[in-house]
Amino acid sequence: MSIELKQVSYTYMPKTPYEHKALDEVSFTLDEGSFTAIAGHTGSGKSTLVQHLNGLLHPDCGQVLVDGVDLADDSKAGRQAAQEARNKVGMVFQYPEQQLFEETIAADIAFGPKNQGLEGKALSQRVEEAMELVGLDYSSHKDRSPFQLSGGQKRRVAIAGVLALHPKYLVLDEPTAGLDPQGREDLIQTICRLRKKWKLTIVFVSHNMEDIACLADSVVIMNHGKMAIKATPQAAFEQVELLRAAGLQEPQMLHLLHRLQGAGLPVKIEGSQLKDGIRAIKEALSNAK
Repeated sequence: MSIELKQVSYTYMPKTPYEHKALDEVSFTLDEGSFTAIAGHTGSGKSTLVQHLNGLLHPDCGQVLVDGVDLADDSKAGRQAAQEARNKVGMVFQYPEQQLFEETIAADIAFGPKNQGLEGKALSQRVEEAMELVGLDYSSHKDRSPFQLSGGQKRRVAIAGVLALHPKYLVLDEPTAGLDPQGREDLIQTICRLRKKWKLTIVFVSHNMEDIACLADSVVIMNHGKMAIKATPQAAFEQVELLRAAGLQEPQMLHLLHRLQGAGLPVKIEGSQLKDGIRAIKEALSNAK
């Protein structure tokens, strides 16, 4: 199963002086189990795009299908199916910690499933499960105020609140934005753990090419509302001119390797992560002796 976008277009404030076409005939498929990054310059359409994935926005033209169900189906027969499909997609907005409001961590995480009718032991188990998934010990954290936590911990609480709803697809909008290096690393490890344990299909918006190289198996590059690239990160990073046109640059290590090649060092480019670059440079220097 999958999330499929078919010729999706969306315009803000149509037929006004402020009309802006945010998406222009965007088509691609997010396969079940995939980890897809969405990147592009400010105003490229990234946030508008992800808001279509769970029906917060509906396209002016085209379709968004979740497991074959059109999220915009407002017919009498299709309305219930569309709602159930939307519930499969959990959305974590940028700076989600700003949406925490309950007195305790457990109460905040329980808010969503409680509104869906879960209660008692089943509700407590759902909260405990979600906390453990994001690396927060249930017994020592459940009664703490979320406002006493670090920025990275608050963000993990916000993600746990979405996970407690048991989504099939998880959408993260700039998940590491504003975090210090340790908080960023902790959150990345949390995301990796989620994918491994729950086999979630994950979509994340990011400007950080290093994060994309490390995490994603597919990347969608947006440019002025259009999809410029959909490929593996490695294949996307090789399209330097298209990346730069979209306001992006290849990862720093890949940029360094290209510079070294240009300077005459015969480095092999077989990856874009730090460990790949170190190995390539060591091999090139060893062969040059």
